[in-house]
Amino acid sequence: MPAWSGYAVSDPIGDAAAAALNGRLIVIPTDTVYGIGTRADDPAATGALFDAKGRPRDLAIAVLVPSSAAAHELAAFDDRAAALAARFWPGRLTLVLARTEASRRWDLGSDARTIGLRVPHHPLALAVLAITGPLAVTSANLSGEATPRECDGLARAFGARVAVYLCQDEPLEGDPSTVVDATDGRLRVLRTGSLGEAELLEALDS
Repeated sequence: MPAWSGYAVSDPIGDAAAAALNGRLIVIPTDTVYGIGTRADDPAATGALFDAKGRPRDLAIAVLVPSSAAAHELAAFDDRAAALAARFWPGRLTLVLARTEASRRWDLGSDARTIGLRVPHHPLALAVLAITGPLAVTSANLSGEATPRECDGLARAFGARVAVYLCQDEPLEGDPSTVVDATDGRLRVLRTGSLGEAELLEALDS
């Protein structure tokens, strides 16, 4: 049973979605690590997210989306980016792409030209995103510290700054997503995580 602030509730997914849509912070499990997030189109909400983590604004916050179709509304995909998305989404790949008009004014950090997108694979994350649409989500840790793998550690880190903690019963074991910049026709791996460069190249050659 997922937990909300340490105890069970009747509709934890609905509560998490409602809190995010109201511009509050939530914690959700993904297929990589726990994420802390909120609605992406509300600058006050994303500002609170930066503040809660103590995250410098030159480190942009990525956006989780419920589907590849939703991602295509927010960013410009070339053939190589589309091939990677088709192979690895939902999953552990974050693509950094040029923004479209739909996401142009979102306050996700100092770079307003690009946006990092991922379709997660965890069923709880997808269930929340199916209600909310895109959410600005980053790893649920204080800047510079490890991401807790259990709800108690997450609650100690963020306390009442997070409105809803949506946690799974067992510890969440995972590595961060691999981040690939595909904004200029070339692919640059910005962070090697769950996917290696060989897997990315294989997907492009297939």
